[in-house]
Order: sequence, then C-alpha cells, then structure tokens
Amino acid sequence: MSDSRPGVADLLGVLAYAELTAFLRLAEDAARHAPTLTDRAELGDLAAAEYAHFRLLRDRLVSVGADPEEAMAPFVEALDGWHELTAPKDWMEALVKAYVGTGIALDFYREAASRVDEETGALVEEVLQDEERCRFAADRVGAALEKDPTLNGRLALWSRRMVGEALSQGRRVAEARPELAALLVSGDGEDVTGMFSRLSEAHGRRMAALGLTPGP
Repeated sequence: MSDSRPGVADLLGVLAYAELTAFLRLAEDAARHAPTLTDRAELGDLAAAEYAHFRLLRDRLVSVGADPEEAMAPFVEALDGWHELTAPKDWMEALVKAYVGTGIALDFYREAASRVDEETGALVEEVLQDEERCRFAADRVGAALEKDPTLNGRLALWSRRMVGEALSQGRRVAEARPELAALLVSGDGEDVTGMFSRLSEAHGRRMAALGLTPGP
C-alpha cells in the first residue's frame, strides 16, 4: 500500500462502486423509462461516462496498492440497498433520482475529497463532475413541472424519501468505516452530524434549483 492517508482506499472503493452502479442503473432507466429514443440515447451517454469514471477509480486503486474488488466490497450492501429502496416507478422519478438523489451522494464524496492527497483529490473531483446529468434532468423536469404543476408535490415527496435513505445509508457507511469517516469531518472539532447537516442544506438548494418545493 502507498503512503496515502488512511481512508483513501475506502474513499476510492466506495466511489468506484457508486460509479459502477450508477452506470448500471442509468442504463436500466434508459431502457425501462425513457419516453423517446433521444432520451434513451442521452441517458446512455451519461451511463457510458459513469463507466469511464469507474475505470479511472479502479486504476487508481491499483496504483495505490489496493485490490479494487476488496476495496469496493464493504460498500456493496449499503449502495445496493439505497438503489433498491429508491427504484423509480416512472420517467420523472428516474430523472429526479439522477439529479437530486445522486447529487447528495456526490456531495458526500466531495467532503472527503478535500482531505486526501492532491492526486487522489484531483481524480475524485474529475469523476464527480455532473454538469451534463444536472442539465439533462433539470431541463426535462422543469419542462414537465411547467406543463403540469401538480407534479411538484409527488416529486418533492419522492426527493425527500431518496435523501432520507441516502443519509441513512451514509451514516451506516461512516460508522462501519472509521478511517473514511475521518475524511468526512473538518479539523475544527466538527463531527459527522455536522457534515450531514451541510448535506441536507445543499439538498434544499438543489431542490429549489430543480423547481421543486421543499417540504417541512
């Protein structure tokens, strides 16, 4: 193993598995829910980008002396559980999940990325770029809400459910992997609870940007 800070292999492992599952889920959503061939193709492009990110992370794990399979294994149950609990029933739910649900997960990883070595941090920031996914989802959800404002309540409720599940699974991961948890908190005495509070605030801003009204 290299002299990277403890927790780096955990960060790369959880992110690698997140990107792998994102690829698989986006491809599945494209086939199952996309209403047009154009939507299917664009979602397929996003899925391909996720797989490319997975390969970069897998290669970085190898370069720091970690086995990718072993590094990802501790996170399979939590990430698979989140996807199973938040399986979208239709196209709108799939889009909100791609934007809001995945966004809070990416915020989680960014918290840790700021406290690792420069090379790993740069790689994590590269694979967390999600402008295309945000644009894709925001354009379509925004148009749907303008056409049918009654969608707001259902999609806002769906968003809150996803984020609640994401925070729950994130806490499980942090509790099970203390070295990863140490990367998630600042050096000024903050605990993991403070970090999750920031994630919740960022979620509210993300909902507002999408045009959804946060609930109580």
